[in-house]
Amino acid sequence: MLSHVWQPGAIGPLQLPHRIVMGSMHLGLEALDDGGAALAAFYRERAAAGAALIVTGGAAVSRVGAGGPSYGLINEDAGAQRLERTAAAVHEAGGRILAQLFHAGRYAREQAFGLQPVAPSAVYSSYSRCEPRALSGEEVLETIEDFARAAARARELGFDGVELMGSEGYLLNQFTAPATNLRDDQWGGDAERRLRFPLAVAAAVRDAAGPGQAIVYRISGADLVPGGTEHEQVLALARRLASGPVDALNVGVGWHEAKVPTVQGSVPPGAWAPWVRAIRAVVAVPVVASNRINTLAQADQLIAAGDADFASLARAFLADPEIVAKGRERGRRAVNVCISCNQACIDRSIFDRRVSCVVNPRAGHELELERAPALRAGARLAVVGGGPAGMAAALALAHAGCHVELLEAAARLGGQFRMACRIPGKQEFAGTIAYFERELARLGVAVSLETRVSDADALAGFDGVVVATGVTPRRVQLPGAEMPHVLSYARLLLDPGVEVGRRVAIIGGGGIGVDVAHLLSHPPTGDARRAFYAAHGLRPPGGTGEAAPPADTAGGDPLHAGDGQRQVALMRRGRRIGASIGPSTRWVTLQALQRAGVELLTGVAYERIQPDAVVIRDGEGAERRVPAETVIVAAGQEPADELATALHERGQPHVVLGGAAGAAELDAERAFREGAQAPQQLAAALSG
Repeated sequence: MLSHVWQPGAIGPLQLPHRIVMGSMHLGLEALDDGGAALAAFYRERAAAGAALIVTGGAAVSRVGAGGPSYGLINEDAGAQRLERTAAAVHEAGGRILAQLFHAGRYAREQAFGLQPVAPSAVYSSYSRCEPRALSGEEVLETIEDFARAAARARELGFDGVELMGSEGYLLNQFTAPATNLRDDQWGGDAERRLRFPLAVAAAVRDAAGPGQAIVYRISGADLVPGGTEHEQVLALARRLASGPVDALNVGVGWHEAKVPTVQGSVPPGAWAPWVRAIRAVVAVPVVASNRINTLAQADQLIAAGDADFASLARAFLADPEIVAKGRERGRRAVNVCISCNQACIDRSIFDRRVSCVVNPRAGHELELERAPALRAGARLAVVGGGPAGMAAALALAHAGCHVELLEAAARLGGQFRMACRIPGKQEFAGTIAYFERELARLGVAVSLETRVSDADALAGFDGVVVATGVTPRRVQLPGAEMPHVLSYARLLLDPGVEVGRRVAIIGGGGIGVDVAHLLSHPPTGDARRAFYAAHGLRPPGGTGEAAPPADTAGGDPLHAGDGQRQVALMRRGRRIGASIGPSTRWVTLQALQRAGVELLTGVAYERIQPDAVVIRDGEGAERRVPAETVIVAAGQEPADELATALHERGQPHVVLGGAAGAAELDAERAFREGAQAPQQLAAALSG
């Protein structure tokens, strides 16, 4: 039962009906040449569903401060027009909206506008891969004026206030950190002077915004980089901001250059609460918690514990724009949860691509993916296969008013997602399966489990068929591959009784091979947060950073029953382990494998499998035996397309989605997207 998130609250002059804030996300829609239509549609849908206070993605206060060419420019007419349309759309839907004022500093990219990035000092950035130019004293004052003009412009455009981006290693944060502020003038040289720039910006913004506008400062609770802002200086900045120009503090953590993950699935939900609590203890204004808060229940717990006054959820609103409305309904409709995969959101944002969501492909495409495509109402349709593509297709077809039957060979829906749920850091994938199970039942989809369709004749009575039969593991053609100790990745992940030895060799170092290595090398722990803190050398404020307890295997995953650490070797023909994993996640996973002692072998040639080893040739061509009591084959997949071939021969209208349409470059994003597009594709097949 949620009680605390539904309490009304206030941020400055804004009276709000609940304690959930929709946090800032760069969407890649901000600079589209559509007059702001897509951006406005994205925010309108969420405001109409109960998002009472929304913070936009970063609106750059100058071109040199933009994070890339897809960023909106609030002080330029074209960018301002798009933002004005967005503010109006949110107000029409009954919400409030703040413009986040943004300057990337040394995180800007020169290729965006041909401008060398600027920063407090000329300190190279491994994130943007460039050395910025140090701002002159006059340019510092001009930058403060850029922020002030942006605050005034936000008021003119109809916004209810602004949020200053002072976290995540952007310009304001760069001034507070000794590592990036090497100045010896009024803007740097000691701890006091390093705080002057953000304080001056906040004061100028307060004056320019005028009365009736809310001013929020996103402060870095912990930079997590060597030479970052010291904790006492974070608290000092918080006190100064709260005693003067700002109405609330929103606490972020971590720089893009940090070696500590902050938003990935491997970070336990609520892990950053101690840093939020420490700031809340020293200020009298509302404090907003953010980062790794995916559900309303997690937000309620943070507020109930006194860690924060409000909770900021960002990617959760990508996964389900109606998360607030559904929460108020007390479970009548299921919430589609964010799985923290970063694949279609953060990873796209990094490269200035249009942001969406793996489990909700409509996100960022609200105008293209309408909910009611041209399909005959009441059409009788079969969906064969209950993995991501099949589940998404069945849901979309049910929304279109069709009679849908979903036929799945396994005992439960989920397909490849059922396997992913076993992997450390991917347990939230189970929430996606639960969402589809509940929503398909609510919409009247007839789900038949343990129903294998191998004969096209069984589908003759349907008007159309969606083939989403997925993939099968690719077999390897090696001497010894048929031995009993050689398992496919599917058997390992789906068979609860499978036994795995203490020495394991994994053939295939793609995404699935990496997942298998992660599972086998990481036994479950009794306290996920404490284990996370210990693994990354973190000591949270308040003394909660004790060493992690011993691994708790009692009643846990049977793969980790017994004592002792596994010896795992992960092998790949290519030179790059986990090449298909997104950039914001790959480094975290490889870091975890290396810390667990997994041996990573690249450039290998497989020779044969023996009862106790895999014989390979290494990158130099030398023969080597890799000891193995168990061999796991994760060498890719083949499309399970036999049914599609049979339907084609019959001439029965059908579409083929997901892995059945092609196993190359298969991922969950493609599968869910194709499923969501099934009504349009099937309408074309039926009319053709």
